[in-house]
Amino acid sequence: MEKDDDKTVPSSDDLQSGSRLQPDLALYHMPGHLIRRLQQIAVSIFLDETKDFGVTQVQLGTLFVIKEVPGLDAMDLSRLIALDRSTVGDVVARLEQRGLVERRRGDSDRRTKLIHLTAAGETLVRDVAEANAAAQTKILACLSDEERASFMWILTKLVALNNQASRAPLKEAVRLQTAE
Repeated sequence: MEKDDDKTVPSSDDLQSGSRLQPDLALYHMPGHLIRRLQQIAVSIFLDETKDFGVTQVQLGTLFVIKEVPGLDAMDLSRLIALDRSTVGDVVARLEQRGLVERRRGDSDRRTKLIHLTAAGETLVRDVAEANAAAQTKILACLSDEERASFMWILTKLVALNNQASRAPLKEAVRLQTAE
């Protein structure tokens, strides 16, 4: 192990043979690069575990939020999943084409389209849950219980404290603000 600013970090030699970083470039010690690589790995694991369901992480995250908070409009949905409105519109349109969600006119404002899961969407969310949980577990499987807890705490802290730096920061939904 090498010492770097009093924190122990694995050297290339410490990594498992299939994961060696050769040559040991400065890039391999940059948090942005490592986060991007971890995202690539997480997507690969997710797609492998959920291949029978034909959904992306963004689509599944969207479905999970719609299930937990039915009747959101696209603006509030975009705030809760931290994606821009245009991307959310595309995702919802794809899910609608697949018959997994439907948009209904709002009662108080007929111009508003509120998004709900269909029966097929409810079924997919229920059926994919185990595969998604397996993917989430597999992503962190190489860490001890203590390391997983620490990693999730640090990751959550980084996301929360850097939220406003995002092009689409996570925000509270207007509907949730007015419901209180």
